[in-house]
Amino acid sequence: MEKKDLEWGKLGFGYIETDYRFVSNYKDGAWDEGTLTKDSQVVISECAAVLQYAQTIFEGMKAYTTKDGRIVTFRPDLNAERMISSAKRLEMPVYPKEKFIDAVCQTIKANAAYVPPYGSGATLYVRPYMFGSNAVIGVKPADEYQFRVFVTPVGPYFKGGIKPLTICVSDFDRAAPHGTGNIKAGLNYAMSMHPYIECHKKGYDENMYLDPATRTKVEETGGANFLFVTKDGKLVTPKSDSILPSITRRSLVYVAQAYLGLEVEEREVFVDELGEFAECGLCGTAAVISPVGKIVLHDKEIALPSGMNEMGPTTKKLYETLTGIQMGTIKAPEGWIYEVC
Repeated sequence: MEKKDLEWGKLGFGYIETDYRFVSNYKDGAWDEGTLTKDSQVVISECAAVLQYAQTIFEGMKAYTTKDGRIVTFRPDLNAERMISSAKRLEMPVYPKEKFIDAVCQTIKANAAYVPPYGSGATLYVRPYMFGSNAVIGVKPADEYQFRVFVTPVGPYFKGGIKPLTICVSDFDRAAPHGTGNIKAGLNYAMSMHPYIECHKKGYDENMYLDPATRTKVEETGGANFLFVTKDGKLVTPKSDSILPSITRRSLVYVAQAYLGLEVEEREVFVDELGEFAECGLCGTAAVISPVGKIVLHDKEIALPSGMNEMGPTTKKLYETLTGIQMGTIKAPEGWIYEVC
Protein backbone atom coordinates (compact mmCIF):
# COMPACT_ATOMS: atom_id res chain seq x y z
CA MET A 1 0.00 0.00 0.00
CA GLU A 2 1.47 3.32 -1.12
CA LYS A 3 1.50 6.17 1.39
CA LYS A 4 0.28 9.66 0.54
CA ASP A 5 2.91 12.10 -0.66
CA LEU A 6 3.16 14.17 2.52
CA GLU A 7 6.18 15.66 4.27
CA TRP A 8 5.67 13.47 7.33
CA GLY A 9 8.54 14.97 9.30
CA LYS A 10 7.15 18.49 8.91
CA LEU A 11 3.57 17.82 9.99
CA GLY A 12 2.17 19.95 12.80
CA PHE A 13 -0.58 19.01 15.20
CA GLY A 14 -3.47 20.15 13.01
CA TYR A 15 -6.30 18.91 10.81
CA ILE A 16 -5.68 17.47 7.34
CA GLU A 17 -8.75 16.09 5.57
CA THR A 18 -8.44 12.40 4.69
CA ASP A 19 -10.39 10.27 2.22
CA TYR A 20 -12.97 8.52 4.42
CA ARG A 21 -14.88 8.92 7.65
CA PHE A 22 -17.44 6.71 9.41
CA VAL A 23 -21.02 7.86 10.07
CA SER A 24 -23.87 6.20 11.97
CA ASN A 25 -27.25 7.72 12.84
CA TYR A 26 -29.54 7.09 15.80
CA LYS A 27 -33.27 7.46 15.09
CA ASP A 28 -36.47 5.89 16.47
CA GLY A 29 -34.55 4.31 19.34
CA ALA A 30 -31.86 2.47 17.36
CA TRP A 31 -28.53 2.95 15.61
CA ASP A 32 -28.26 2.15 11.92
CA GLU A 33 -25.43 -0.03 10.60
CA GLY A 34 -23.23 2.94 9.78
CA THR A 35 -21.09 3.45 6.70
CA LEU A 36 -17.86 4.93 5.41
CA THR A 37 -18.28 8.09 3.36
CA LYS A 38 -16.07 10.49 1.44
CA ASP A 39 -18.26 13.46 2.42
CA SER A 40 -16.54 15.43 5.19
CA GLN A 41 -19.42 17.88 5.69
CA VAL A 42 -21.84 17.61 8.62
CA VAL A 43 -25.30 19.01 7.79
CA ILE A 44 -27.68 19.55 10.72
CA SER A 45 -30.58 21.76 11.76
CA GLU A 46 -29.81 25.27 12.99
CA CYS A 47 -31.68 24.20 16.13
CA ALA A 48 -29.75 20.95 16.66
CA ALA A 49 -29.21 19.98 20.29
CA VAL A 50 -25.44 20.12 19.86
CA LEU A 51 -25.64 23.79 18.82
CA GLN A 52 -28.21 24.87 21.40
CA TYR A 53 -27.22 22.90 24.50
CA ALA A 54 -23.74 21.47 23.78
CA GLN A 55 -24.93 17.85 23.82
CA THR A 56 -21.74 16.34 22.44
CA ILE A 57 -19.01 13.94 23.55
CA PHE A 58 -15.80 12.75 21.93
CA GLU A 59 -12.71 10.58 22.23
CA GLY A 60 -9.09 10.95 21.13
CA MET A 61 -6.76 8.11 20.16
CA LYS A 62 -4.03 7.24 17.66
CA ALA A 63 -2.98 4.72 15.05
CA TYR A 64 0.65 3.84 14.32
CA THR A 65 2.84 2.07 11.80
CA THR A 66 4.96 -0.38 13.76
CA LYS A 67 8.59 -1.23 13.05
CA ASP A 68 7.52 -4.40 11.16
CA GLY A 69 5.06 -2.46 8.98
CA ARG A 70 1.74 -3.26 10.65
CA ILE A 71 -0.89 -0.57 11.27
CA VAL A 72 -2.20 -0.75 14.83
CA THR A 73 -4.23 1.27 17.31
CA PHE A 74 -3.87 1.46 21.06
CA ARG A 75 -6.51 0.22 23.55
CA PRO A 76 -9.67 1.34 21.66
CA ASP A 77 -11.76 -0.79 24.03
CA LEU A 78 -11.01 1.69 26.82
CA ASN A 79 -11.99 4.63 24.63
CA ALA A 80 -15.25 2.84 23.85
CA GLU A 81 -15.94 2.29 27.54
CA ARG A 82 -15.19 5.92 28.37
CA MET A 83 -17.51 7.14 25.62
CA ILE A 84 -20.24 4.91 27.04
CA SER A 85 -19.79 6.59 30.44
CA SER A 86 -19.88 10.02 28.82
CA ALA A 87 -23.03 9.19 26.85
CA LYS A 88 -24.88 7.98 29.93
CA ARG A 89 -23.99 11.14 31.86
CA LEU A 90 -25.36 13.41 29.10
CA GLU A 91 -28.47 11.26 28.46
CA MET A 92 -27.25 10.19 25.04
CA PRO A 93 -27.70 6.71 23.53
CA VAL A 94 -24.77 4.34 24.05
CA TYR A 95 -22.82 3.43 20.94
CA PRO A 96 -22.01 -0.25 21.56
CA LYS A 97 -18.40 -1.11 22.42
CA GLU A 98 -17.81 -3.65 19.64
CA LYS A 99 -19.40 -1.35 17.04
CA PHE A 100 -17.18 1.49 18.28
CA ILE A 101 -14.01 -0.59 17.88
CA ASP A 102 -15.14 -1.79 14.44
CA ALA A 103 -15.93 1.76 13.30
CA VAL A 104 -12.53 3.00 14.46
CA CYS A 105 -10.70 0.15 12.71
CA GLN A 106 -12.74 0.58 9.51
CA THR A 107 -11.88 4.27 9.37
CA ILE A 108 -8.17 3.71 10.00
CA LYS A 109 -8.00 0.92 7.39
CA ALA A 110 -9.83 3.00 4.77
CA ASN A 111 -7.27 5.77 5.34
CA ALA A 112 -4.21 3.51 5.64
CA ALA A 113 -2.32 5.66 3.13
CA TYR A 114 -2.43 8.50 5.67
CA VAL A 115 -0.91 6.52 8.55
CA PRO A 116 2.59 7.99 8.86
CA PRO A 117 5.52 5.64 8.29
CA TYR A 118 7.46 4.22 11.23
CA GLY A 119 10.22 6.52 12.46
CA SER A 120 8.71 9.68 10.97
CA GLY A 121 7.72 11.09 14.35
CA ALA A 122 4.14 11.43 13.11
CA THR A 123 1.00 9.42 13.87
CA LEU A 124 -2.62 9.16 12.75
CA TYR A 125 -4.93 10.92 15.20
CA VAL A 126 -8.37 9.31 15.49
CA ARG A 127 -11.40 11.32 16.64
CA PRO A 128 -14.67 9.46 17.39
CA TYR A 129 -17.48 11.79 18.46
CA MET A 130 -21.25 11.91 18.95
CA PHE A 131 -23.76 14.73 19.05
CA GLY A 132 -27.48 15.49 19.30
CA SER A 133 -28.56 16.16 15.73
CA ASN A 134 -32.29 16.94 15.70
CA ALA A 135 -33.95 20.30 16.46
CA VAL A 136 -34.43 20.89 20.21
CA ILE A 137 -35.66 24.24 21.52
CA GLY A 138 -36.82 23.18 24.99
CA VAL A 139 -34.09 22.12 27.40
CA LYS A 140 -34.13 18.33 27.03
CA PRO A 141 -32.03 15.57 25.43
CA ALA A 142 -32.20 15.15 21.67
CA ASP A 143 -34.16 12.30 20.05
CA GLU A 144 -31.70 11.77 17.21
CA TYR A 145 -27.90 11.49 17.27
CA GLN A 146 -24.99 11.05 14.94
CA PHE A 147 -21.82 9.08 15.73
CA ARG A 148 -18.82 9.82 13.53
CA VAL A 149 -15.13 8.94 13.29
CA PHE A 150 -12.56 10.93 11.34
CA VAL A 151 -8.78 10.64 11.21
CA THR A 152 -5.97 13.06 10.43
CA PRO A 153 -2.19 12.64 10.27
CA VAL A 154 -0.39 14.73 12.89
CA GLY A 155 3.15 15.56 13.83
CA PRO A 156 4.52 15.82 17.37
CA TYR A 157 2.33 17.81 19.74
CA PHE A 158 5.33 19.97 20.63
CA LYS A 159 7.25 21.08 17.54
CA GLY A 160 11.00 21.19 18.03
CA GLY A 161 11.18 18.46 20.63
CA ILE A 162 9.96 17.88 24.15
CA LYS A 163 10.86 20.74 26.47
CA PRO A 164 9.74 21.08 30.11
CA LEU A 165 6.75 23.37 30.56
CA THR A 166 6.06 26.19 32.98
CA ILE A 167 2.54 25.91 34.34
CA CYS A 168 0.50 28.10 36.68
CA VAL A 169 -2.10 27.25 39.30
CA SER A 170 -5.35 28.61 37.87
CA ASP A 171 -7.77 30.82 39.77
CA PHE A 172 -10.55 29.29 37.65
CA ASP A 173 -12.25 25.94 38.27
CA ARG A 174 -12.22 23.32 35.53
CA ALA A 175 -15.24 21.39 36.87
CA ALA A 176 -17.97 21.66 39.48
CA PRO A 177 -18.31 19.28 42.44
CA HIS A 178 -20.46 16.34 41.25
CA GLY A 179 -20.32 17.83 37.73
CA THR A 180 -19.01 16.54 34.40
CA GLY A 181 -15.26 16.68 35.01
CA ASN A 182 -14.92 12.90 34.78
CA ILE A 183 -16.39 12.57 31.27
CA LYS A 184 -15.06 13.66 27.88
CA ALA A 185 -17.68 16.24 26.93
CA GLY A 186 -17.13 19.22 24.66
CA LEU A 187 -18.57 21.56 27.27
CA ASN A 188 -15.65 20.87 29.63
CA TYR A 189 -13.15 21.98 27.01
CA ALA A 190 -15.14 25.11 26.12
CA MET A 191 -14.94 26.14 29.80
CA SER A 192 -11.15 25.75 29.79
CA MET A 193 -10.47 28.00 26.80
CA HIS A 194 -10.61 31.37 28.58
CA PRO A 195 -8.29 30.25 31.42
CA TYR A 196 -5.95 28.73 28.81
CA ILE A 197 -5.71 31.99 26.84
CA GLU A 198 -5.23 33.96 30.07
CA CYS A 199 -2.36 31.75 31.21
CA HIS A 200 -0.69 32.10 27.81
CA LYS A 201 -0.94 35.88 28.03
CA LYS A 202 0.99 35.68 31.30
CA GLY A 203 3.72 33.59 29.68
CA TYR A 204 2.77 30.15 30.99
CA ASP A 205 2.27 26.98 28.95
CA GLU A 206 -0.70 25.44 30.76
CA ASN A 207 -2.97 25.65 33.82
CA MET A 208 -3.00 23.46 36.89
CA TYR A 209 -6.58 23.20 38.10
CA LEU A 210 -7.38 22.54 41.75
CA ASP A 211 -10.31 20.65 43.24
CA PRO A 212 -13.43 22.84 42.95
CA ALA A 213 -14.65 22.19 46.50
CA THR A 214 -11.64 23.19 48.62
CA ARG A 215 -9.06 24.43 46.09
CA THR A 216 -6.30 22.72 48.07
CA LYS A 217 -5.74 19.61 45.92
CA VAL A 218 -4.30 19.09 42.43
CA GLU A 219 -6.71 17.84 39.76
CA GLU A 220 -5.56 18.14 36.11
CA THR A 221 -4.94 20.59 33.29
CA GLY A 222 -7.48 21.50 30.61
CA GLY A 223 -6.67 18.35 28.66
CA ALA A 224 -4.22 16.12 30.54
CA ASN A 225 -3.75 14.25 33.81
CA PHE A 226 -0.82 14.82 36.17
CA LEU A 227 1.96 12.42 37.11
CA PHE A 228 4.39 13.16 39.95
CA VAL A 229 7.59 11.36 40.92
CA THR A 230 8.80 11.52 44.52
CA LYS A 231 12.46 12.00 45.40
CA ASP A 232 12.67 8.30 46.31
CA GLY A 233 11.28 7.23 42.91
CA LYS A 234 7.61 6.56 43.66
CA LEU A 235 5.01 7.46 41.01
CA VAL A 236 2.06 9.46 42.40
CA THR A 237 -1.16 10.29 40.52
CA PRO A 238 -3.93 12.57 41.85
CA LYS A 239 -7.19 10.91 42.87
CA SER A 240 -10.50 12.74 42.42
CA ASP A 241 -14.03 12.08 41.19
CA SER A 242 -13.85 15.11 38.89
CA ILE A 243 -10.71 14.07 36.98
CA LEU A 244 -11.08 12.59 33.49
CA PRO A 245 -9.88 8.95 33.62
CA SER A 246 -7.02 9.24 31.13
CA ILE A 247 -6.25 6.05 29.19
CA THR A 248 -2.65 7.21 28.81
CA ARG A 249 -2.36 7.69 32.57
CA ARG A 250 -3.83 4.27 33.29
CA SER A 251 -1.39 2.72 30.83
CA LEU A 252 1.59 4.57 32.33
CA VAL A 253 0.63 3.41 35.81
CA TYR A 254 0.69 -0.20 34.60
CA VAL A 255 3.99 0.36 32.79
CA ALA A 256 5.49 1.87 35.94
CA GLN A 257 4.55 -1.18 37.99
CA ALA A 258 4.93 -4.07 35.54
CA TYR A 259 7.82 -2.87 33.34
CA LEU A 260 9.84 -0.54 35.57
CA GLY A 261 9.10 -2.04 38.98
CA LEU A 262 8.07 1.29 40.48
CA GLU A 263 5.81 1.76 43.46
CA VAL A 264 2.64 3.62 42.42
CA GLU A 265 0.26 5.55 44.62
CA GLU A 266 -3.06 7.07 43.55
CA ARG A 267 -4.08 9.56 46.21
CA GLU A 268 -5.05 13.14 46.91
CA VAL A 269 -2.16 15.46 46.06
CA PHE A 270 -2.12 18.75 47.96
CA VAL A 271 -0.79 22.05 46.59
CA ASP A 272 1.31 22.44 49.75
CA GLU A 273 3.39 19.36 48.84
CA LEU A 274 4.25 20.29 45.23
CA GLY A 275 7.74 21.39 46.23
CA GLU A 276 8.48 17.92 47.59
CA PHE A 277 8.35 16.14 44.20
CA ALA A 278 11.38 15.44 42.00
CA GLU A 279 9.51 15.31 38.66
CA CYS A 280 6.14 16.25 37.22
CA GLY A 281 4.51 15.45 33.89
CA LEU A 282 1.25 15.94 32.00
CA CYS A 283 -0.02 12.81 30.29
CA GLY A 284 -2.51 12.39 27.46
CA THR A 285 -3.01 11.00 23.97
CA ALA A 286 -1.52 13.92 22.06
CA ALA A 287 1.97 14.12 23.62
CA VAL A 288 2.00 10.95 25.83
CA ILE A 289 3.99 12.81 28.51
CA SER A 290 4.89 16.52 28.63
CA PRO A 291 7.45 17.23 31.36
CA VAL A 292 6.88 20.14 33.75
CA GLY A 293 9.89 22.10 34.97
CA LYS A 294 8.27 24.88 36.95
CA ILE A 295 4.95 25.45 38.74
CA VAL A 296 3.84 29.01 39.61
CA LEU A 297 1.35 29.72 42.38
CA HIS A 298 0.71 33.47 42.26
CA ASP A 299 3.99 34.98 43.50
CA LYS A 300 5.56 31.63 44.44
CA GLU A 301 7.68 29.62 41.99
CA ILE A 302 8.33 25.90 42.48
CA ALA A 303 11.27 24.68 40.40
CA LEU A 304 11.28 20.91 39.99
CA PRO A 305 14.70 19.27 40.51
CA SER A 306 14.38 17.68 37.04
CA GLY A 307 14.96 21.17 35.61
CA MET A 308 13.93 23.07 32.50
CA ASN A 309 16.17 21.37 29.94
CA GLU A 310 14.87 17.82 29.57
CA MET A 311 12.57 15.13 30.97
CA GLY A 312 13.40 13.78 34.39
CA PRO A 313 14.90 10.26 34.37
CA THR A 314 11.81 8.41 35.60
CA THR A 315 9.45 10.36 33.35
CA LYS A 316 11.73 9.62 30.39
CA LYS A 317 11.71 5.88 31.10
CA LEU A 318 7.92 5.90 31.30
CA TYR A 319 7.66 7.81 28.02
CA GLU A 320 10.12 5.60 26.16
CA THR A 321 8.52 2.39 27.41
CA LEU A 322 4.95 3.33 26.52
CA THR A 323 5.86 4.71 23.10
CA GLY A 324 7.93 1.57 22.49
CA ILE A 325 4.84 -0.53 23.25
CA GLN A 326 2.72 1.59 20.92
CA MET A 327 5.25 1.42 18.08
CA GLY A 328 5.90 -2.30 18.43
CA THR A 329 9.51 -2.24 19.64
CA ILE A 330 8.55 -3.41 23.14
CA LYS A 331 6.21 -6.35 23.77
CA ALA A 332 2.75 -5.11 24.71
CA PRO A 333 0.54 -6.46 27.48
CA GLU A 334 -2.21 -8.77 26.25
CA GLY A 335 -5.04 -6.88 24.55
CA TRP A 336 -3.41 -3.47 24.37
CA ILE A 337 -2.63 -3.43 20.64
CA TYR A 338 -5.35 -3.88 17.98
CA GLU A 339 -3.97 -4.75 14.56
CA VAL A 340 -5.88 -2.95 11.81
CA CYS A 341 -3.95 -4.14 8.76
